[in-house]
Amino acid sequence: MATFKDFRNNVKPNWCPGCGDFSVQAAIQRAAANVGLEPENLAVVSGIGCSGRISGYINSYGFHGIHGRSLPIAQGVKMANKDLTVIASGGDGDGFAIGLGHTIHAIRRNIDVTYIVMDNQIYGLTKGQTSPRSEVGFKTKSTPQGSIESSLSVMEMALTAGATFVAQSFSTDLKDLTSLIEQGIKHKGFSLINVFSPCVTYNKVNTYDWFKENLTKLADIEGYDAHNKVSAMQTLMEHNGLVTGLIYQNKDQQSYQDMVPNYSAEPLAKADLQLDEDQFNALVKEFM
Repeated sequence: MATFKDFRNNVKPNWCPGCGDFSVQAAIQRAAANVGLEPENLAVVSGIGCSGRISGYINSYGFHGIHGRSLPIAQGVKMANKDLTVIASGGDGDGFAIGLGHTIHAIRRNIDVTYIVMDNQIYGLTKGQTSPRSEVGFKTKSTPQGSIESSLSVMEMALTAGATFVAQSFSTDLKDLTSLIEQGIKHKGFSLINVFSPCVTYNKVNTYDWFKENLTKLADIEGYDAHNKVSAMQTLMEHNGLVTGLIYQNKDQQSYQDMVPNYSAEPLAKADLQLDEDQFNALVKEFM
């Protein structure tokens, strides 16, 4: 059986020292081992940004996509080979700006993919600009007088879009984050896990200390029910989205693959796609 060390490779991450993404990488590796995966059972698909590099730092199948497009690729991989565990990853700029349309439709589609977003409330790779997750008044190179746009409430958005698994964590809480990723992998449907992953170089507001002062663990809220959607939404609104833990899970809704008519039990990746001459000629004849 594989251990988390089997999901390591010899590629050294070039993230800034102290970046929260190191913990996300470690949590993915630990979670993959804990649920019994082997490296050849896992595909990690990433987008663009500092977080996009993560697909090259894990010993598994990896695909470094283009900006905002990790989810279309990840969904295609899952549809072609449902035997693979597929994790999509990216930053808040990647998933909640240029890629937001894909995020919304992946959520409502409920395809069996786990999407991990490293949320640092800033564009880090391009040297510090305001992201859709930056708060009003946030000063960066793109908003020197402070942002006038409100921050996107992504957890609330996910609930209204019909998400069946919504969770949030903090990169310093490796145990909690690993557990949530394990639960997301096991969930039969789309799993969204937003991770507060501070940018130590460009974001001097949403720091590790800031999150420690402002985050509330759902486990500390007496009687919280992660299967009650109304309660989940109310709790998010009461805490301005600054909560960690399993926010909501619906185990009753079928995944996309389970609802596709005539979806083959044999993965497309393993199917015999060869056409004999008669089949080929019949197909060509339709266009003549």
